[in-house]
Amino acid sequence: MLAIEAVSVAFGGVRALDEVSFEVGAGQVCGVIGPNGAGKTTLFDVVSGLRRPLAGRVSVAGRDLTGVPALRRARDGVRRTFQRTQVFGRLSVADNVLAALDWRGGGGGLPADLVGWPGRRARERERRERVAEVLELCGLDAVRDAYAAALPVGQRRLVELARALADRPGLLLLDEPTSGLDAEQTARLGEVIGGLDTTVLLVEHDMGFVMETCDRLVVLDLGKVIATGSPAEIRGNPVVRAAYLG
Repeated sequence: MLAIEAVSVAFGGVRALDEVSFEVGAGQVCGVIGPNGAGKTTLFDVVSGLRRPLAGRVSVAGRDLTGVPALRRARDGVRRTFQRTQVFGRLSVADNVLAALDWRGGGGGLPADLVGWPGRRARERERRERVAEVLELCGLDAVRDAYAAALPVGQRRLVELARALADRPGLLLLDEPTSGLDAEQTARLGEVIGGLDTTVLLVEHDMGFVMETCDRLVVLDLGKVIATGSPAEIRGNPVVRAAYLG
């Protein structure tokens, strides 16, 4: 589903990513771990289209997306959350999630709005049904009408997750998804991720969550891949233990 091929990114004379290569199979949950400054967020920026690599290629479902802008990637099914929560604070939780579906339009343009075209009403009903499904999945149904800005950080992070899931992404990028979550919310997040039929790439520092949730791990250190494998293989890798796990 995702192929990273010899991707390099440099900031001045510093290589944030140095010929990084790995693949993620369809439906896999792959964790990217490593110490601070390893290049994890830079890698996410490259995959999501926010940063173009100095060299290398990014392919999703066999399609080369290296030069494709972030908006086009998002519309093609690559969705992302960020380390810092980014919600529409003055919108309700439900409308935050609904916003992820709005780009598809309702069909018929302005005339359909004016005459109340049945097709437009049917599409709006389908969208709101999808919003209800995702809110229930993420444990947000009880706060669906609350302003997003009024929620604690953990729930705002879940709003971001719900918004990313609303349009059924093919590749979901989660950047430190457990940050700000309590134990119950973290467990719920693990259940949600485990039940998805999409490919997930996540960056996370909670090693317990990573080891329980991920099928495969990629370890970065100083911009280089130093190990890949199953959670059990990574846990027992002496190079990874020396560089990160301790």
